[in-house]
Amino acid sequence: MPPDQTPPTPPDYDGWATLRRFLPYLWPQGRGDLRTRIVVALVLVLLAKAVVLATPLAMKKVVDTMAAEGDPLMWVAMSFVIAFVAGRLLGGTFDNIRNIVFERVGQEATRVLAEDTFSRLHKLSLRFHLSRRTGEITKTIERGTKSIDSMLYFLLFNIAPTIVELLAVGVIFYLMFGWPLVAATAATVVVYIAATRWITEWRTALRKKMNDLDGTALARAVDSLLNYETVKFFGAEARERERYGNAASAYAKAAIKSENSLGVLNIVQSLIMNALMLFALAFSVWQWSKGRLTVGDLVAVQTYLTQLFRPLDMLGFVYRTIRQGLIDMAAMFKLIDTDVEVSDVPGAPALVIARPTVAFEDVVFGYERDRTILHGLSFEVPAGAHYAIVGPSGAGKSTIARLLFRFYDPWAGRIRIDGQDIARVTQDSLRAAIGIVPQDSVLFNDTIGYNIAYGRDGATHEDIVRAANGAAILPFIESLPQGFETEVGERGLKLSGGEKQRVAIARTLVKDPPILLLDEATSALDSRTEQDILATLHRVSEHRTSISIAHRLSTIADADRILVLESGRLAESGKHAELLRLDGLYAEMWARQQAEVEEPEIVPA
Repeated sequence: MPPDQTPPTPPDYDGWATLRRFLPYLWPQGRGDLRTRIVVALVLVLLAKAVVLATPLAMKKVVDTMAAEGDPLMWVAMSFVIAFVAGRLLGGTFDNIRNIVFERVGQEATRVLAEDTFSRLHKLSLRFHLSRRTGEITKTIERGTKSIDSMLYFLLFNIAPTIVELLAVGVIFYLMFGWPLVAATAATVVVYIAATRWITEWRTALRKKMNDLDGTALARAVDSLLNYETVKFFGAEARERERYGNAASAYAKAAIKSENSLGVLNIVQSLIMNALMLFALAFSVWQWSKGRLTVGDLVAVQTYLTQLFRPLDMLGFVYRTIRQGLIDMAAMFKLIDTDVEVSDVPGAPALVIARPTVAFEDVVFGYERDRTILHGLSFEVPAGAHYAIVGPSGAGKSTIARLLFRFYDPWAGRIRIDGQDIARVTQDSLRAAIGIVPQDSVLFNDTIGYNIAYGRDGATHEDIVRAANGAAILPFIESLPQGFETEVGERGLKLSGGEKQRVAIARTLVKDPPILLLDEATSALDSRTEQDILATLHRVSEHRTSISIAHRLSTIADADRILVLESGRLAESGKHAELLRLDGLYAEMWARQQAEVEEPEIVPA
C-alpha cells in the first residue's frame, strides 16, 4: 500500500490580522438595519449590566435591615427583596431580548462569509482543486463559517461587558471597602487571565493537532466512499478500514489530550478564584469585627464576587473559543487569499463570435515547469468544420481541452476563437461559447431534469424536453416511473454509461454552444452503445465547429481533418485516407487497433 501523504499544517495567521479581516462582517457596509440591531443590542447589554451591578446593593440593604430590630422595618426589607428579584428578572430579560435582536446579525455575517468563500473556491484554478482534498476543504469552510456567529456574540456581549463590570466592581469596592479589596481583586484577575492564556495556548496546540487529524480522517473517509467501486474491485475493504482506523485512532488520542487539558485549566481557574473569595470574605469578617463593615457588606462582597466569577469563568471559555475561532477563520481566509491562477484582465470584453474558428498559435504549456507537455503547437479549425485530435497517451490531447476552456493559461503562444485571444476576453463568455461531452460524464446527485437543465441557467421544461429528444434519451426518460424527476444518484451512478453520456449530450444541447468539444466521449462504452452515441454526436455536431479528442480512431475516421500529436507536437495532419497513405504514426496506430479488433479470442483449453 502506498504511504499516506498528510498535507502540511498551514502556518498560523496573526490573530490581529485575522480579527481585522473579520471586523467588516461585524459592522456590515450598506446594512443600516443590521447596524441598528447591533446598537440596540449593545444598549441592552449596558442596561443589563447596570441592573446586575445594582442587585447586590439591594441584597445588602435587605440583610442590614433584617439585622436591625423593630417590626416596622419589615416592609423596608421586603421592598429591597422585591427590588433584588426585579433586578434579576430585568437582567435576564434584557439578555434574552438582546439575543433576539442580534440573531439576524450573526446569521447574516455567517451567510455572507460562507458565500464569499464558496464563490472564491470556484474562481480558483483546476490545479488548486486537483491538489487539495475535498473533505479537508469542506471541513475548513464549515469550521470557519461556524466560528463567525460565536465570535460576534462573544466579542460584543462577553468581552466588552466583562471589562465594564470589572471597572464598575473596582469602583464600588474602593468606595465601600477600601483599596485592599480592590488590589486583591485586580491582582487575582491579572493572574487569572495570565494563567488562562498560558494554558489555553497549550490547549490550542493540542486542539489544532486534533483538527488536522480530524480533517485527515474525514478526507480518507470521503475519498474511500467516492471510490466505492474501486475498493470493491480490489477487495480492499480491510485496507480502507485500516487506513481510516489509523486516522480515527490518532484523532481519538489527540482528543483525549485536548479534553484532559480542559480539566487542568478548570482546576487552575477554580484555585485562583476561590483564593480571592477566601481573602475577600476573611477581610470582610475582620472589618466587621472592628465595627467597620456590616453583615450586609459581607453579603454584598460575596454577591459581587459570585457575579464577577461568572463572566470571568466564561472569559476562559470565551478566550478559548475566540482563539480557536481565529485559527479556523484564518484557515478559511487562507483559502480566500489563494492566488487566482487564471483571471480576467481588467476591462476584458465578452467574446463575440461571428465565425466560430479555433486556432492554437505556437502554444507552449506544461503542468509543472520541469515538464513541458505542448511544444509550440499550432493548428486552426475553420468555422463549421469537424476536426479530430489523436495521438498516443501523454501526447497532450486532453491538455488542449483544458487550455481551450482556459482552466490554465499557456506559457507562450496564443489561443484564438474567431480571431480573439481567449486570454483577453471574459472567462464566462468564453465558456458559454464551448460545449463539452467528456469521457466521464459526472452528474449531480439530483434529478435527470436538473442535470439536463444545468446546461443553461433559466432553461425551461420545453428546452429540457427538446434537448432530451435531440440526445435520443427522451424515450428512456418517459419510460421511467418518475420521468424527468428520476434521481440519478451520486455522480450519476444509477444510470448506465450510455445513459449518462446522453444526459451529458442533452445538457450540452440546452447550452447550445457554437463550438463543441468531444473529449473521448465514447471510449468507455461498448461497441453498440458507442455507435448509437456517435450517431447522436454527428447529428448534434452539424452546423457547429467541433473538435473530437479520440483514442479509438474508428470513431473519427470521417472527420474533415485529423491532427496527430506526438510528444506535444503536431506530427501529422490530413484526412483519414491521406494519413494512411502517408504510412506514418497515424497509419501505425490504425494498424495496431485494427489488429486488436480482428485478433480472434483465445480460449484456454
